[in-house]
Amino acid sequence: MPTSRELRSLPVPGGAAVAELFPALEEMLADRGPALLPVPANDPARTRLLVDSQRPGEPIDDRAALVVSTSGSTGTPKGAMLTADALGASAAATDLFLGGPGRWLLALPAHHIAGLQVMLRSLRAGYAPTVMDVTSGFDPAALPSAVESALAGAPRVYTSLVPGQLAKVLDEGSPEAVEALTRVEAILLGGAATAPGLLARASDAGLRVVRTYGMSETAGGCVYDGLPLEGVEVRIESDGGGVDGDRADDHPTGRVWLRGPQVALGYRNAPAHPAFARPGWFRTDDAGRIGPDGRLRILGRLDEAISVGGLTLLPQTVEDALRGHPAVVDVVVVGITDARLGARPVAAVTLRSPATAEDLRAHVRAELGAHSSPARVAVLTELPTLPGGKVDRRSVARAFADGTIDQ
Repeated sequence: MPTSRELRSLPVPGGAAVAELFPALEEMLADRGPALLPVPANDPARTRLLVDSQRPGEPIDDRAALVVSTSGSTGTPKGAMLTADALGASAAATDLFLGGPGRWLLALPAHHIAGLQVMLRSLRAGYAPTVMDVTSGFDPAALPSAVESALAGAPRVYTSLVPGQLAKVLDEGSPEAVEALTRVEAILLGGAATAPGLLARASDAGLRVVRTYGMSETAGGCVYDGLPLEGVEVRIESDGGGVDGDRADDHPTGRVWLRGPQVALGYRNAPAHPAFARPGWFRTDDAGRIGPDGRLRILGRLDEAISVGGLTLLPQTVEDALRGHPAVVDVVVVGITDARLGARPVAAVTLRSPATAEDLRAHVRAELGAHSSPARVAVLTELPTLPGGKVDRRSVARAFADGTIDQ
């Protein structure tokens, strides 16, 4: 493995200052210069963690152009090594799915894969991305001017949001903010599961939402609306044992494997990791099923499964049920120790209208059965998140365990 290339950290600022990075990113897309490790300029602790774990300044595989760190929700962040070809393949497949290249509107943290890809796709298409300042949070009131600016001189505009941002536009945004999003050719929506009701409301408002599935190790989304992008292959394999949601038909539940030109070379700081043990493939930690329509449905993370009286329960199954309740905006389900059953699910929710814990537990019982009903439900004003915007499950689990939050 040649290692004459060097890895260099790239401090990523917030707001309009991120434009200062565009020349370096264009060089990286052209596969010139050092490999880049994006780090958040406004988060010294996270930067130290990434620098310590990824070792910028030391040689790296010559094929690597970008090292993107995972969220680190379960420990030290791993650094996925992506080639310039992988990033180009991802952008080309996205353009093909969406209908052609265009300018992208950045409304996500720019040092994580989703935000990076917004910038890289736009630069590859020949357009400087339009940047919304989200350093103090996402403000729907800024959308009309941002979309207007993005449309100047571009045939089409795209953006990428997380479900919480889309819900904020529809719940709290002005009619002008919603109308601005109708002018966006497509809204890629990922980073967390999305309630069917939110998708229905977005459709009713005239928004084109494309649900994405992917991760740092696949250069971002590689499955759109349940369908693999051009060149991507999805395989479902059982690791043995069962999970809640198994079906005795031709569409079994199992671990999701992904293959395609977007897949990373491996991890910078974990070269022997089993996720890349099968050449060309990436082994995810997600359970999924390919339905009769050929679309992939993600059921939850296998490493977050809860063993309830001998039955393996995927938290996302319970979360999906709770998102179907009309009062629920967002939810996270984790497991806590139970003397009788080994573990029980508990839920933290945010609400748009009043609902009691028993209302919510009864809703889950009716949908999934008593074994899936949360032992406790806590109503929060907002769910704790990691730097990339994902819900911090470990923080929620600790808070339930130490009594910081409760119903």
